[in-house]
Amino acid sequence: MVLGGAVNWTDKRVFITGATGLVGQWLTRALLGKGANPVLLVRDGVPAMFEFSQSCNIIRGDVRDQVLLERILNEYDIETIFHLAAQADVIFANEHPSNAYSVNIMGTVSLLEAVRRIKPGAMVVIASSDKAYGDSDRLPYTEDTPLEGRNPYDCSKSCADLVALSYLHTFGLNVAITRCGNIYGGGDLDWKRLVPNTVRRLLRGQTPVIYGCGTETRDFFYVEDTVGSYLALAEMDARGPYNFSMGEEITVRRMIETICRIMGVPVHVQTLNNRQGMIAQQVLDSSKARMELGWQPSYTLEDGLRKTIEWYRSYLA
Repeated sequence: MVLGGAVNWTDKRVFITGATGLVGQWLTRALLGKGANPVLLVRDGVPAMFEFSQSCNIIRGDVRDQVLLERILNEYDIETIFHLAAQADVIFANEHPSNAYSVNIMGTVSLLEAVRRIKPGAMVVIASSDKAYGDSDRLPYTEDTPLEGRNPYDCSKSCADLVALSYLHTFGLNVAITRCGNIYGGGDLDWKRLVPNTVRRLLRGQTPVIYGCGTETRDFFYVEDTVGSYLALAEMDARGPYNFSMGEEITVRRMIETICRIMGVPVHVQTLNNRQGMIAQQVLDSSKARMELGWQPSYTLEDGLRKTIEWYRSYLA
């Protein structure tokens, strides 16, 4: 459901949780470029904090601290919230499920409860994931596909998504939910992930590694398009869940081959096949966002990969 029109971001107070993550950093830069006044909740210090220290209000704390969240919403008179904070490491979540459930579910509860109590009229954009659908055989996923996450990370995203929907439907909060494909882009320093690991290994003259079979498919989604999708939801005053993706089902092996071709190196891949619990196939239908929001991606897969590779080439130099 879409209720409103475009937003003027100039001097707008915007609260971002998870601002040190891949999407959070790009989103913060985009909002600064639009003249907004971001307030960032961070847990750990990272290089991006130096970049933002002169232009943003930075508050250290835990997203599960509802008292702190209420203070931030009140003292900074927050109008728009982007909730990105999460335990996003799938492997770590499987090894430490209680942490994933606590951060991803109760962090969302704490934020939305703070909004309900202090700023019930604020616009809230919640970062969910295609993983919230779980290992469904109903492809492509639409927003009506059941949320059936089974392993700890996927389940935590399913639950957090349902929590957000409950605050929308029960309390009438202005909640929109993003369910994006596999996000990649410059600035992702989680070297266990496919794109940064592959690019770094190739830049160092090493062989790319596949930690599954290589036939797994994903809907890869460039980070600047991801940011555009978040902004579209807030600017259009949308409600409820929206899928955002390229709508292209690409195998892990093909993704590596494409990176190799762009970088001009021969394709040699080492398959370890030692990662369990991977979803076999994922692809999203984003026609709802295209029709209701007028949204569409700005980057092809190759465009996004070229920009990503150049970022890592500069960073690792």
